[in-house]
Amino acid sequence: METTNKKSSSSFLKLIKMGKPAVWVLAIAITLSLLETGASLVVPLFTKNLVDQVAKAGIEMSLIFLLLGAFIIQTISGGVSFYLMTYIGEQFVANIRKRLWDHILELPIPYFDKHQSGETMSRVTQDTNTIKMLITNHLVSSVSGIVSIIGALIFLIIIDWKMTLIMLCSIPISMIVMLPLGKKVYSISKQTQDELASFSAHLGRVLSDIRLVKSYNGQTNERKKGYKGIHELFRFGLKEAKIQAIVSPFMTTILLVVLVVLIGYGGARVASGDLSAGSLVAILIYMFQIIVPFSQLATFFTNYQKAMGATERIHELLELPIERSDRQEKTTHEETITFDQVSFGYESGKTILKDMSFQIQPGQTVAFVGPSGSGKTTIFSLIERFYDPQQGRIKMGNTDIKNLELMNWREKIGYVSQESPIMSGTIKDNICYGLQRSVDEAEIRYSAELANAAGFIEKLPNQYDTEVGERGIKLSGGQRQRIAIARALLRDPKLLLLDEATSNLDSESEGLVQNALQYLMAGRTTLIIAHRLSTVMDADKIIVIEEGNVTGMGTHEQLMGSHDLYQKLVQQQMKAEINGEFVNHS
Repeated sequence: METTNKKSSSSFLKLIKMGKPAVWVLAIAITLSLLETGASLVVPLFTKNLVDQVAKAGIEMSLIFLLLGAFIIQTISGGVSFYLMTYIGEQFVANIRKRLWDHILELPIPYFDKHQSGETMSRVTQDTNTIKMLITNHLVSSVSGIVSIIGALIFLIIIDWKMTLIMLCSIPISMIVMLPLGKKVYSISKQTQDELASFSAHLGRVLSDIRLVKSYNGQTNERKKGYKGIHELFRFGLKEAKIQAIVSPFMTTILLVVLVVLIGYGGARVASGDLSAGSLVAILIYMFQIIVPFSQLATFFTNYQKAMGATERIHELLELPIERSDRQEKTTHEETITFDQVSFGYESGKTILKDMSFQIQPGQTVAFVGPSGSGKTTIFSLIERFYDPQQGRIKMGNTDIKNLELMNWREKIGYVSQESPIMSGTIKDNICYGLQRSVDEAEIRYSAELANAAGFIEKLPNQYDTEVGERGIKLSGGQRQRIAIARALLRDPKLLLLDEATSNLDSESEGLVQNALQYLMAGRTTLIIAHRLSTVMDADKIIVIEEGNVTGMGTHEQLMGSHDLYQKLVQQQMKAEINGEFVNHS
């Protein structure tokens, strides 16, 4: 546990440096906080003199003015210090969130395969907020609290060391209870944050697919899963409440016991003339100036343990490797693409692509056909560098694409998939998405026209400024595909990847999308995952994939005369079309 705490403290300090809090603002905040503490420490002395003067039937006005001045300084410095610490906390969490967001955007696709989005969101929102609360609400107050305790003890010893000794006896008793409970809080906090991340992930998944939930009456199952997460959070909340149920009454009891003893013992000494009434009042005020900061330190300790758990989670995320190239070479995307004995599997022991080799010449149209699950989409994922081959190499010319600068490689690739993703926002936002250059309205409209999208867009009330809804839900499948094609046209890719781009469309939409694709494919190296084989018969090369292996390669005519599976797929589709049906074998 001690090693873990040291590691957590070290990680916390690294995070503080990473957050780059404004040092000069922090210095001013601490200075003002210390000024507030200093003003509060002299108040009991002025009060002592005031009480003693009242007892002697005489009051000096200067003393009242000094007391008022101390109150004013304490109020103003305390308020400004609190604002500055809030500023530092907000600035700190903004910097950490920027760093986290930058890192998350650069994480490789396998990370997102393994982690739900809600879990990652929890790191950026809830964990950073836990650390912010520590800095904003507790960091400076703990520093000023220590100064207040030390200052009050010095004044107490000067006033009466016997009363001070009685008060100090309560501190070791409190520490005996607080230290082990702090370790429990740390453990519970980590478990709570994990459960909260899991619960957030579940909520995100359900809400993003709410139409599926409702279509298949999945509310009962999702309700049970949600209740389970809520119950776990409830259980951890009760665990923390049990600790607080021990700490709060215990501290209150200690305070009351000390107060009773001091009043009883001090009152007896005042009655005997051994102690002035003003001194007893000052001692009681100083007692509260020790007890209150001590309680704040206990709260700081509890929140510090919570922040350690959040810090660990953040560092675990920041230490994950990001996407990068082995070298930073660039390419014109106008060289031969070579798959050289490439093997790949998403999971250990399950190979999807097996020793795959083929070449694609610049400007060629190459189609991949084969049964569902044979590895066609995986080929595209490897070309996009969402994953790296486990064996073999993919080369552009003589250069392994792993050595190419990643943004340079991807910026000239256009990907239109079966369900091309549409982001929440306007149609214009989606057509321009990801562009690193500025574009004018004319370019956007021209791309939409070539994609056969301008017709339906310009009939909309807000035209290109129309909001498409989450995942483009306000648009039909054909409309989404044409916007995706317009996006690719505006990007002007050198390498075009079409992954069943006309799948699941009605005949009218399919015709419009096919026409748009003809514009898009012109003059580009194009790789197609075939949907209707009739659409790829004119491809320069057709590659047949079976269970991750290349089993045939050639033109349509060549494969019809030499490849049994290809012949079978073509015959099945011809029969389906004659019967007015369509079977997707790709």
